[in-house]
Amino acid sequence: MYNQFRTAILLGALTALIIFIGNLMGGRQGMYIAFFIALIMNFGSYWFSDKIVLAMYRAQEVSQNEDPELFDLVRELAHRAGLPMPRVFVIPEESPNAFATGRNPEHAVVAVTAGLRRLMSRDELAGVLAHELAHVKNRDILIGSIAATMAGAIMILASMARWAAIFGAGRDDEEGGGGIIGLLAMTIIAPIAALLIQMAISRSREYLADSTGAGFVGHPEPLARALTKLGQASRRLPLEANPASAHMFIVNPLSGRSLMSLFSTHPPLEERIARLRAMG
Repeated sequence: MYNQFRTAILLGALTALIIFIGNLMGGRQGMYIAFFIALIMNFGSYWFSDKIVLAMYRAQEVSQNEDPELFDLVRELAHRAGLPMPRVFVIPEESPNAFATGRNPEHAVVAVTAGLRRLMSRDELAGVLAHELAHVKNRDILIGSIAATMAGAIMILASMARWAAIFGAGRDDEEGGGGIIGLLAMTIIAPIAALLIQMAISRSREYLADSTGAGFVGHPEPLARALTKLGQASRRLPLEANPASAHMFIVNPLSGRSLMSLFSTHPPLEERIARLRAMG
């Protein structure tokens, strides 16, 4: 309940930030423009993000005949979770990782890398898959997409505000806007604030998916062991991932890059593992 409430507050903060930037750019009209941009971006993300990300990582759908262990394990866990059977994909990458996507449980996809299949025991693989199905159950895919696209809208608006300030298009303070100084300040502050809020949302949902997924398996230890292996392997062999989709994976695929790890969308693995083992 705490994580759900926190997510609602953080999404509200992103919305407020979009509206505030729009107001700085052009008062009430700017607010309407900002809201329209966010609405269009969210609509596109809701309907097409699964197809985009699967194509991005060259994921290939597998059938029960092609990988019976993986397929049957997903089906068993989906049944336990009370979810429809998702489509199952394998990503041809050696770096071990996994993600779930899809606009709702009826259109969900679970994808794992080839490296993950080779690294995990059956119990550990079940822990990873249960975590991803927990994201589906908790509607984290939709929430994460909304947060990412709202943050993207803020980046666009900040860029527009920068050009508005350069060409003197910002509203004067007397007219209700923030003026050129306000616009320039917001082009620096807003993207950082949006990134921090998006990170906080993603971290809350990861903790929730860990605990929910452990419930699907029946014990937190398989997922704790899997996360330990994933942390060690991803440092040795980080995935060549698009930063915009990094929040989708079970562990941060960019963890091998020191600069990107400063802005991680995932909680520290050590903390996640400690929380899981405390559950046990």
